[in-house]
Amino acid sequence: MKRNILKIILASGASIAMLSGCTGTEAMPSNATQTGAVTGAIAGSVIGYNTKGHNKGRRAVIGGLLGAAVGAGVGNAIDSQNPEPEQTGGWQ
Repeated sequence: MKRNILKIILASGASIAMLSGCTGTEAMPSNATQTGAVTGAIAGSVIGYNTKGHNKGRRAVIGGLLGAAVGAGVGNAIDSQNPEPEQTGGWQ
């Protein structure tokens, strides 16, 4: 049981590390939607897995999907409130 939880934590950490490399500020300055979706998916999966009942994997997937949807919605609301960054022109 403890080894399974450790495996889940390690897999989650590795996937977070890989996904964080995809969300750089160079390509997309407003990325609260992506961050909210990833954070919500991880939190929803953990909460779904730890609830009582059968089919822990199924509940983790459903929790992850619901968490990603809610997190993306919250992140999108934050992105829409932030002003667009100004282009300074770079090298002149």
